[in-house]
Amino acid sequence: MAAARRKLLQSRQVGSLLVFLCVSVGGVTTIRYSVAEEMESGSFVANVAKDLGLEVGKLAARGARLVSEGNKLHFRLHRKTGDLFVKEKLDRELLCGKADPCVLSFEIVLVEPLQSFRVEVRVFDINDNAPIFLNKEPLLKIPESTPLGSRFPLQSAQDLDVGLNGLQNYTLSANVYFHLHTRFRSHGPKYAELVLVKPLDREEQPWVNLTITAVDGGSPPKSGTAHICVVVLDVNDHVPQFSRLVYRAQVPENSANGSLVVTVTAVDLDDGTNKEITYSLAQNSEAILQTFLIDSQSGEVRLRGPLDFEAIETYDIDIQATDGGGLSAHSKVLVEVVDVNDNPPEVMVSSVSSPLPEDSPLQTVVALFTIRDRDIRVGGKITCFLKEVLPFVVKPTFRNSYSLITDKGLDREEVSGYNITLVAMDAGPPSLSTETVIEVLISDINDNPPVFQEDSYILTIRENNSPAVFIGKVHAEDLDLGENAQITYSLLPPKNGDLSVFAYISINSDNGKLYALRTMDYEAIQDFQFMVKATDGGFLSLSSQVTVKVVVLDDNDNRPMILYPLQNGTLPCNDLVPRSAEAGYLVTKVVAVDGDSGQNSWLSYHLFKATDLGLFSVQQQNGEIRTLRQVSERDSMMQKLIILVKDHGQPALSTTASLNILLVDGFSEPYLQFRDPSKHSRKVNPSTKYLVISLAVLSFLFLLSVTVIFIVHIYQKIKYREKFTIQEHFYDDCNFPNTLVHGGGSGSLSRPFPHEMCSATGTGNSEFRFLKHFMPNFPFPHATGDVKSEAGSSLPPDSDRNKSRRSEGHAQVSDDYM
Repeated sequence: MAAARRKLLQSRQVGSLLVFLCVSVGGVTTIRYSVAEEMESGSFVANVAKDLGLEVGKLAARGARLVSEGNKLHFRLHRKTGDLFVKEKLDRELLCGKADPCVLSFEIVLVEPLQSFRVEVRVFDINDNAPIFLNKEPLLKIPESTPLGSRFPLQSAQDLDVGLNGLQNYTLSANVYFHLHTRFRSHGPKYAELVLVKPLDREEQPWVNLTITAVDGGSPPKSGTAHICVVVLDVNDHVPQFSRLVYRAQVPENSANGSLVVTVTAVDLDDGTNKEITYSLAQNSEAILQTFLIDSQSGEVRLRGPLDFEAIETYDIDIQATDGGGLSAHSKVLVEVVDVNDNPPEVMVSSVSSPLPEDSPLQTVVALFTIRDRDIRVGGKITCFLKEVLPFVVKPTFRNSYSLITDKGLDREEVSGYNITLVAMDAGPPSLSTETVIEVLISDINDNPPVFQEDSYILTIRENNSPAVFIGKVHAEDLDLGENAQITYSLLPPKNGDLSVFAYISINSDNGKLYALRTMDYEAIQDFQFMVKATDGGFLSLSSQVTVKVVVLDDNDNRPMILYPLQNGTLPCNDLVPRSAEAGYLVTKVVAVDGDSGQNSWLSYHLFKATDLGLFSVQQQNGEIRTLRQVSERDSMMQKLIILVKDHGQPALSTTASLNILLVDGFSEPYLQFRDPSKHSRKVNPSTKYLVISLAVLSFLFLLSVTVIFIVHIYQKIKYREKFTIQEHFYDDCNFPNTLVHGGGSGSLSRPFPHEMCSATGTGNSEFRFLKHFMPNFPFPHATGDVKSEAGSSLPPDSDRNKSRRSEGHAQVSDDYM
């Protein structure tokens, strides 16, 4: 029956819910609904789509979802229909307690476009809780001599509902001794008092049974009851009497718990149980009850908790003595707390300047603070100082106020911040102190220029490099921070002002990487240097410079060049060797140079091909050609040699030189003297005449050939001058104008040098002078059959060629030959 009525009530409340929509002018929409508590899960609340003015199905299309402001959703939304349902049974008392109204808030979020609506659901209270008494059978002891009109407060009933459904009134069962008076509290539930309206008589009625009922304002109302048993006590004619009206005691604030404060005593003139006295702390504050306790039998008052003079200096304790008959008397205990030095000084920092610029002048105020000692009457004078030696000092300003100021210069690069420990100490006894740490950060200023890691840099790059190739990096560091430490690199020209270095090198301004802009040629430039400038990003920027030297490494990109014998392809290069030459005879010397350097210019000489490989040999180190054995009559008159000249590079490059050697019977001056024709005229025979004629024709042809070759040679020499310049001068005699420099171990020449070869006359035997340009005149048979040779002569170099030089450093050879 009750369940049916309750269900009917809930349906009636749901039907009468007020649903309204509030839309503000600003466009923020709040929908408000109201439901009754205790609605079952799945109960319908409202149609959200209709209230929002959306078509059915729009909520699902726009991905509608509920977002709770708390951790739990109490409602669920049907996206297809737009209906809002209760997710679980709502208990207003569990959700909101005593708060009224009880409002549950959440948001409906739509996407495409993103939009949200605020929903507030107010949960109305229903009368689902009856008032209850915590103590359902309270016991009251009232002396029979209690005067009329005495009031006895009763415990309040508790009702979890609010408003009209909450506790409204109390009623008392019918009796002749008491009536009920309901009273209100400013905060809290109503409570009732029993008012004595008829004198009690223990002999007539030793106890009175009463029933108190608490009623709420619900419809229908609910109620709760408690059964009160009133025991009528016998009359006690005497009340206890204390020995003093006021007890006084002094207790140091550092006294331990359990320390005796004072002992109170009281006596009762009654007999029996009415004279048995019990002591208690009645009518005292919570602070007193937590600090003191009393022995109910002996009356000793002891400490229960700590004392603090700075919080409470005195305590006024109400002591109650109750006899066995229920009568009581009261006395006071005044406890004076004695101050001791148990509080260290307190440091209160009011302001701190942090970060502090590192260029702050001396006496700059860093922090302001005050010091307070709660035990100033016993602690004495306070002293303040720094715990460590720092560039700061403490300076008193006014009374207990102090300032922390700088005493020395600051350098952020050495110390970026300070944890300054302030020590405040009183005079005691005992002396107490406290430490307070003030953190001061040091801000950076641009006071450090960039510093390169090295005093100078030497970088290497191989010639024939690709353009824009990375060759090295310079790096500088700045001890400052932030923009003050951001370094920009740039190139500076050398001190001589040569700006051509910028055509070779570029630098990345951010990281200091150096790149070669063009292909290097070792033969043109072996090294160069420039300055790199590093500038920081400070407001007043600082910079530093470093010298960078770039050394070009040689690659084996030049073949050996033959200086002698000439390989110009015009005249054959012939050397004469007498058939009487012994083994080891020096025939000639091949001279070559290499434009590279180091190992790439070390040359070695090899006999590549020869008419007779067993007749001649070539010295590998110096290129000297010598006979291996004595020349014989069987050896061919014309010996052709091909000499291979090779450097020691990787890979090795080589070139060849061709050389013709004529084997003759002898060509010293005595041997070449013409015989007297008159002495041999008689012996001339016809065959000799034909031989003379043939020699004459051959001589003519030879002179004609020499003339043509000379003209061609002059023409080629003119074209040759257009391509090359002469680096070294050649002289007419056999002296060398430049020093010969031999490569270590290989016997080659590291630099070009002049050379000559002279054929000496007027001696009794054959000899050669080498390293001189020459045009040999080969001997022709005389008309009488004798052979005559003439020494060739070389033309001196003209003055124009003496002034020319090859810019790359390659050795060139003069071609002035007659």
